[in-house]
Amino acid sequence: MRTRPLKVALLGCGVVGSEVARIMTTHADDLAARIGAPVELTGVAVRRPSKVREGIDPALVTTDATALVKRGDIDVVVEVIGGIEPARSLITTAFEHGASVVSANKALLAQDGAALHAAAEEHGRDLYYEAAVAGAIPLIRPLRESLAGDKINRVMGIVNGTTNFILDKMDSTGAGYQEALDEATALGYAEADPTADVEGFDAAAKAAILAGIAFHTRVRLDDVYREGMNEVTSADFASAKAMACTIKLLAICERAADGGSVTARVHPAMIPLSHPLASVRGAYNAVFVESDAAGQLMFYGPGAGGAPTASAVLGDLVAVCRNKLNGATGPGDSAYTQLPVSSMGEVVTRYHISLDVADKPGVLAQVATVFAEHGVSIDTVRQQGRQDGGGEASLVVVTHRASDASLNGTVEALRSLDTVRGVASIMRVEGE
Repeated sequence: MRTRPLKVALLGCGVVGSEVARIMTTHADDLAARIGAPVELTGVAVRRPSKVREGIDPALVTTDATALVKRGDIDVVVEVIGGIEPARSLITTAFEHGASVVSANKALLAQDGAALHAAAEEHGRDLYYEAAVAGAIPLIRPLRESLAGDKINRVMGIVNGTTNFILDKMDSTGAGYQEALDEATALGYAEADPTADVEGFDAAAKAAILAGIAFHTRVRLDDVYREGMNEVTSADFASAKAMACTIKLLAICERAADGGSVTARVHPAMIPLSHPLASVRGAYNAVFVESDAAGQLMFYGPGAGGAPTASAVLGDLVAVCRNKLNGATGPGDSAYTQLPVSSMGEVVTRYHISLDVADKPGVLAQVATVFAEHGVSIDTVRQQGRQDGGGEASLVVVTHRASDASLNGTVEALRSLDTVRGVASIMRVEGE
């Protein structure tokens, strides 16, 4: 074993960063044995240096992150500060001054992953980011390495624990959206401002990363269709149960049937109870992968939290340090296909549409005619009169597979019918 330690700089010492520092200290002997050399935490960049950080030598703490990554003797920089800047500048500066980088920054990688990979390659450094998607679940490396010889056709998963906790509560207890969100906040699963989670921004960033790796093409955050879950209601869950389904906020990355394009999207969807993702409860994450040779695979586990995310960071740290000792680098950007990213209008799936209609003869025929005129085939129809009377009924239509564009045209035409009082909800049905 080499006795000279590999030097590690830590950018950020919050929930994840403090766990990374703790594990590096408490598992130092094991890490050294696995790597082939000791690792030494040589600097910790923070915004508030006066805060007491248990287990961290105050002499290591600095507010000058740029000076830390410019030192020239740092082997690996661990970036867990998040956001776009200054993280982007610090990572590229680290490459320029001889350090490889381990990051958990999903937003930055989704927006500028190609440029960061190019900078790493230019300077002969590693860029690893297992912790950026699905916390402790090993996912990036299996997609990038274990399945490198296979053709991946679809990646579909629950990649945000906060939203899964909320939807699971709505499903299992009958709670409304706000009630479930309030409980998630009280338990610490949701931030004070939950926008990034419940409106799908967090999941969309992860979908961009997954799609890029799975399909060997460049997918940016702007390419991902995003729809939040704050309009999902108890009535939607009742409809889902009537179909033996539940509702999940899904990140879906697909290769087109002809192989000529890809799509990436995030939205709530009904999913059959028989599908493995339907049984993912609480704040857990799971990702379902479909490929030509391996078939169907599912990766499951805690998707957030200090210790689980730090576990993924430390796994990358070990890999990068081993590469450093061997004078090598690991897999970089693989975007050789350069496939176009299709718009959401071209996506084909099933739909569940709930309509408020006049309760009188001929309405179903009118609605069916509109669907037929727009080339959308109906699978099932369920009509039920309102118990309170009033001359209105609820009409639920489940389609066969149709494009998003044709469905949108159908809905617009339905709204123009005098017998259709309103469109109560529209939800995609996935996981056939």
